[in-house]
Amino acid sequence: MKEKSLHLEKENLKKDLKDRHIQLIAIGGVIGVALFMGSAQASKLAGPALTLAYAIGGVIMYFVLRALGEVAVEHPVASSFAGYARVFCGPLISFFTGWTYWYQWVVLGMAEISAVGLYMRYWSPDIQQWIPALICLAFIIMINLVAVKYYGEFEFWFALIKVITIIAMLIVGFAMILFGFGNDGVAIGFSNLWIHGGFMPFGWTGVSMALVMVVFAYSGVELIGITAGEAADPERSLKSAIDKVFWRVLVFYVGSMVAILSIFPYETLPKGVSPFVMIFEKAGIPYAASIINCVILSSAASCLNSCMYVCGRMLYGLALRNEAPKFLGELSGNQVPANGVLFSGAVCLVGVYFNYIAPDSVFYYMSAITTTGCMWTWSLIMYIQFKWRKSLSIEQVANLKYPMPFYPYANYIVGAFMLAVTLGMGYDHDNLVGLYVAPIWYGGLYLLYKLFKIGEAQQKADLSIRTEW
Repeated sequence: MKEKSLHLEKENLKKDLKDRHIQLIAIGGVIGVALFMGSAQASKLAGPALTLAYAIGGVIMYFVLRALGEVAVEHPVASSFAGYARVFCGPLISFFTGWTYWYQWVVLGMAEISAVGLYMRYWSPDIQQWIPALICLAFIIMINLVAVKYYGEFEFWFALIKVITIIAMLIVGFAMILFGFGNDGVAIGFSNLWIHGGFMPFGWTGVSMALVMVVFAYSGVELIGITAGEAADPERSLKSAIDKVFWRVLVFYVGSMVAILSIFPYETLPKGVSPFVMIFEKAGIPYAASIINCVILSSAASCLNSCMYVCGRMLYGLALRNEAPKFLGELSGNQVPANGVLFSGAVCLVGVYFNYIAPDSVFYYMSAITTTGCMWTWSLIMYIQFKWRKSLSIEQVANLKYPMPFYPYANYIVGAFMLAVTLGMGYDHDNLVGLYVAPIWYGGLYLLYKLFKIGEAQQKADLSIRTEW
């Protein structure tokens, strides 16, 4: 059998995440304010075809997850695709990937604390938006400084709140659509999906523009690969999480969009107001707005929790590969990369500042910047799996524990999808900021790589693990 050696860093993270933790961490990292808050804005771009955009994005998400799963099941490490990039793409791309993924999650964290500040104003209209954003950030940092099992428990219950809320909305929403619940017994039906200018009132251009919010919504699903380094049983946990999370997330997003856009014409969805609130209020549920705002706050805190978790682990892996300062590779007494968490939290203070100077725009700008980071990550995952599969013999392919389906066509489909998202960003003013920031970020990384001679430092690193692929 043909053998290929992979050299990756030795990790000392505690393997305390159980299967139920990974299942809910994966769901919690994906279901955030993009669903509860961003869907109203996205519907203005695509109309009812937003449901199609989420379905297409769900298929792409599945291919990305399966590509990552194929490699991660064989070699589970917390550095995940950033570590794999070093083997298949070289030290420069590895450096770009690790720092870009960290940047993606830090900016996402800024978006989440912005949502916290925005929705806290429902109860306290006069409060300055940056104050609750700062309080939430401090609380989540403390959670991430304790042992990973407590992080897992915290995220499990936070994510469970979101799942229960979405299921309740789907039940109430389809009861309105099919049986007239909350509408004097008159079934609303599905006609709002096509009577206001058709199902695709803005054509494929509108769908392409909406894909930006779709990618932002699904960004973070690759977090499953990061949890592999701390999973008690990575092979079983990863397979189970990928298979189940795909279907659950797809049903939650597509099902929610079908319910919302059937009940309310897309033109009537106001920006900054959650459609979930509108559905529960229409159903006559007491204190609907307060309940959903509590859920949105817990949702944002949950996603921020995942942000700090990922950022700490990514910086830990970067430091072990000599791609980041060594102090970021040190573990606390709880075997948690505390320095990485604290450093990431400090950078998130930039988001607190933006909530002070531009409270109305910060969430949408940060979502666009997060999307460009996600596009890099997903594209790289597909490329790594492509090169990994090509390096294997026929016998090795036959013995893969979790092979990606539709190889290599799935890789080409994801590439075409990324091109469509890039074009869609160019048509929308709010999303252009992501395209403007991306070249500055990558140009800065390249200068740092050359200035500090990262490639030479990597070659001197002690990479002691040898795994047969």
